[in-house]
Amino acid sequence: MLIGEVAHRSGVSARMLRHYDALGLVRPTGRTVGGYREYSPEDIRRIFHVEGLRSLGLSLSQIGRALDGPGFTPSGLVGDLIRKTEERLSRERELLERLRRVDAAEPSDWQDVLRIVELLHGLGSQSAARRQQAVLALADDVPVPAELLAEAVLTESDPNVAGALRWALTRAGGDGVARVASGMASEDVDVRRRAVLALAELPGDEATAVLTDALEDPDATVRRHAALALGARGVTRAVPGLVGTVVEGPNDVEAAELLGTLARDADWADRIMSALVDEFTAHAANSAVRIRLTQALAEMPGTIALDTLRQLAHDDDRAVALIASALVETLEARSDDGASSPHRCGTLSAPYSDPRPLRPSDATGEGG
Repeated sequence: MLIGEVAHRSGVSARMLRHYDALGLVRPTGRTVGGYREYSPEDIRRIFHVEGLRSLGLSLSQIGRALDGPGFTPSGLVGDLIRKTEERLSRERELLERLRRVDAAEPSDWQDVLRIVELLHGLGSQSAARRQQAVLALADDVPVPAELLAEAVLTESDPNVAGALRWALTRAGGDGVARVASGMASEDVDVRRRAVLALAELPGDEATAVLTDALEDPDATVRRHAALALGARGVTRAVPGLVGTVVEGPNDVEAAELLGTLARDADWADRIMSALVDEFTAHAANSAVRIRLTQALAEMPGTIALDTLRQLAHDDDRAVALIASALVETLEARSDDGASSPHRCGTLSAPYSDPRPLRPSDATGEGG
């Protein structure tokens, strides 16, 4: 069979067949009287073998070794091809994701495109300083998709870079809450911790709803940050978590301040006081906890904690007694100036008994 007919039937161009011949990969076994290449059925089968191996990504030199090497085994080469193909696909997926991110930014010109690409390169740097610089260098007029920043927030382990990303996310507008909220479903506790910190800085009912669900997270750190964020938003559902933060720390001072603010609501003042008093009983032998609880009483509005502090001024724990005595003096001076307690105060001997037990499910979820 002459080269033209072989090319027609095999789909391999005559030019490529000549190249195979020059490489010694597929040499026709015969020649016509006029010197034209003449391929035998065996030659044609070899052509199809070559094309089959090419379809797997083998180079022509690899194909030659595979077909003619007596000791050649395919397993190692095929494994290498699999690895290279996976790497190529990974690069292609990265490129596709990068293009999608640029497209999501809705750039108005190529300058915007280049700025987004520069940001992507910066966020991909191994240097934390370089990543932080890339975020802080964002100009106000550069459109940055919130989803890009949200994804970076969930993966960033450096606290300084993470803080810069959260700052940029709050400025980006758009809908980054949904992407950050997806991190709360992660099995990786570090991802959930990053997500709750980012949600704490994002406004809106959607972020508040996700933070409320985070009060039930199995990780104490996630629950603590969720309670602090919700308390700052005036959500009374956070009260049990805030009381627990005062007990356990850290952030006990911040939690106490938030409880004091929420206690300005008459419906919650006695319940918060009762919860704090109950913790004194539950941790009777833990001096550190009792000191934190005593200090928290100082944040209660008006003089509603005065009776409880008077009792604590005679506490067996000298540190607790000294702190309580100092607070009593302050509150009594405030009372002498005309301030009076708008609410009944719980006491250590007979704590206020609210018919509604203090549970997260009791709260309305609305601002106090």
